[in-house]
Amino acid sequence: MEKQILICCGTGCRANGSMKVVEALNEAAREQGADAQVIADVKTTGCNGFCENGPIVKILPDNLVYYKVKPTDAKEIIEKTVQSGEEIPRLMYKDDTGTRVRSQEENPFYAHQHKVALRHIGRIDPENIEDYLKEGGYEALKKAVSMTSDEIITEVEKSGLRGRGGAGFPAGRKWRTAASYEHFPKYVACNGDEGDPGAFMDRSILEGDPHCVIEGLAIAAVAVGAEEGFFYIRDEYDLAVKHIKKAIQDAEERGIIGESVMGSSHRLKLSVVRGGGAFVCGESTALMASIEGRVGEPRAKYIRSVQRGLWNQPTVLNNVETLANIPVIIQEGGDAFATIGTKNSSGTKVFALVGKVKRTGLVEVPMGTTLRHLIYDIGGGILNNRVFKAVQTGGPSGGCIPESMLDLEVDFDSLAEYGAMMGSGGMIVMDDRSCMVEVARYYTNFLCEESCGKCTPCREGLRRTLEILTDICEGRGREGDIELLERLGHAMQDASLCSLGKTAANPVLTTIQYFREEYEAHIREKRCPAGVCKELTRFAIQPEKCIGCDMCARGCPAYAISGGKKEVHTIDQTKCIACGSCREACKFDAVVTLGRNDVAERGQQA
Repeated sequence: MEKQILICCGTGCRANGSMKVVEALNEAAREQGADAQVIADVKTTGCNGFCENGPIVKILPDNLVYYKVKPTDAKEIIEKTVQSGEEIPRLMYKDDTGTRVRSQEENPFYAHQHKVALRHIGRIDPENIEDYLKEGGYEALKKAVSMTSDEIITEVEKSGLRGRGGAGFPAGRKWRTAASYEHFPKYVACNGDEGDPGAFMDRSILEGDPHCVIEGLAIAAVAVGAEEGFFYIRDEYDLAVKHIKKAIQDAEERGIIGESVMGSSHRLKLSVVRGGGAFVCGESTALMASIEGRVGEPRAKYIRSVQRGLWNQPTVLNNVETLANIPVIIQEGGDAFATIGTKNSSGTKVFALVGKVKRTGLVEVPMGTTLRHLIYDIGGGILNNRVFKAVQTGGPSGGCIPESMLDLEVDFDSLAEYGAMMGSGGMIVMDDRSCMVEVARYYTNFLCEESCGKCTPCREGLRRTLEILTDICEGRGREGDIELLERLGHAMQDASLCSLGKTAANPVLTTIQYFREEYEAHIREKRCPAGVCKELTRFAIQPEKCIGCDMCARGCPAYAISGGKKEVHTIDQTKCIACGSCREACKFDAVVTLGRNDVAERGQQA
């Protein structure tokens, strides 16, 4: 049987040299005199999700997957695996028991996933429309043009699909409202701005399966009666822009979209607009202002975009992941989709699982999956077996959830109930060496810079919140600061113009709610329990635990640690810059964290 080599060439794997692996595999095949068909079947695909282990190479029909492949491995892969059917154990993944596994299905990172939005990624060449068509691509659009608007929208309503961009608004209700207006022209738009730190769900879908997003947007256009659509994509996403542009061109040349959508009377012109790098343009009205060429500022939503959006005409805006689900809903039926997930949050959700977790990457699971399952079964638990402290969900405006709530089911309503949010799907795991006050300060600083400044509650509220958090982290915190932060947060929630301001206080309010003792330690004891805030942190070495391995001294950039081999080491506090490198280097937990005043009172020793 002919072999096929699939190579992940998403952004993450490209950064690790996957394109050089492609070249090396083709060259090795030619040198070894492999069958010409093998050379032709070296295929580049989109992101497999397990980015830290890239480049990833999959050999079919053997269903054998190799990780962290280098160009120097190419000759061995062709000789042993492709030609002789032998495995190369060192390139295979080790599961939690240390056993080498052959397939993705046996890999614990993939085994618990349920892929709908990511169904084609890693299997098809995103630049080859033939690959998408072989997977049943555009069959849903073909079906949709034979249906009435009401029939299409009814299926979406039955599916229970809610917007995956963060707000969770029912997609069917949005489409139904837009279809009801008899004002033309109407528009459809795809939000691919994705400005959350650590998030790459939409980017991976646009890069790895652009045609499924085009198909979803085209179905939306047919349903609401739009003849023009826009992809608004973050400017930094060069590969996504390249792939979506080529996919649009290929679809037009095939007659799939354009003057006649799938040979029907429907017309659809699609364009790509590159975002200007403003986080606030992820908000619907700011995004539409940017498409129109105006400053990306939000407006009050007493009139919704489905009535007056782009150029004051009815406009449907959906997120990339939302649209990726649409072809499945139309092809398989809304009822089938609704069986996945929970009653009020159907389907699956794609998450970017990052931070202090052993297995990081892109995961897709049914709604209602618990945080514990995501972090421990899929993510493998906390890096270096440290203690789990919190997980921040929903991007910079999301909340921080503590260890006591690890069994919380992840869906729109459950997260909102506890002060967090689904957001677009970012999920950042933190261990016991993460300072929750600094986490709140970091996200507040990000949002302060990204606020458009149009409304006073958001603009001034974020500035004042940042000032207070900075004072607390730098040792100038005062009694009453915590209560003031809470009052500012509630004021922003009540009075801000758009969702950026209304949700901006979530990191602050949830860290105060669940980690108030850390704020109190910073203010009252002038101590950062996590050892992160430098002005409130000093490090010391416990003599009874130090074995004199010298690892702390080797890693100290300030040369503040002295002591010979097998001797107890000491830290010169006049030289120490509180960077924490000694603590990271020590494998025996001999380095302890002290407060600013503890060192003066207790000296070098703990």
